[in-house]
Amino acid sequence: MTDVILVLVTAPSADKAAELARTLVEEQLAACGNIVPGLRSIYRWQGQIHDDAEVLLILKTRAALFEPLRARVVELHPYQVPEVLRVDIAEGHAPYLAWVLENSRQP
Repeated sequence: MTDVILVLVTAPSADKAAELARTLVEEQLAACGNIVPGLRSIYRWQGQIHDDAEVLLILKTRAALFEPLRARVVELHPYQVPEVLRVDIAEGHAPYLAWVLENSRQP
């Protein structure tokens, strides 16, 4: 296991995902954010089935920053219940993992 994690966040648009990513990178809560367009999400919300276009924001950060990053996403996100999922990284390219650690602040 490494000290680097991925955090997955869905957003209603690429612009909103970019706004979230830019803020989190500027605040050094994440080293990087990738925006993946073209998601189609089918889900139940408040008793109804929804079928919406979304984008996926993939953030790379230190494991120790998950909680402050999660709290900041919840604060900034337009959804009442945003998706914020932690994915632990078992292994990776060592220089890239070091770059993530260098570019995300110490907790």
